[in-house]
Amino acid sequence: MYLGIVFGLYVLVTIGLYHVLVVKLEERLGVWPWLVFLVIGLLSLYLSWRSSSEALSMWWGYNAFLNLWTIKEMFDQRKRRLNKR
Repeated sequence: MYLGIVFGLYVLVTIGLYHVLVVKLEERLGVWPWLVFLVIGLLSLYLSWRSSSEALSMWWGYNAFLNLWTIKEMFDQRKRRLNKR
């Protein structure tokens, strides 16, 4: 009944957290954590595909693309940081 509201809040919170995470990880570790995001993204994609529940498939699918998009953001963050200098 409230799945849409709960999922919407989850999306809002995770996007905010991942923004901070990308900035801090790139600042401290460089871009190599993109490999971790790739593994999590691909695993989430697989779990979304294999899920028997539509709600779980949606949740895993969102997490898959959130993590895969984060790879792009890691490299973009490096460019932004280097252009500030």
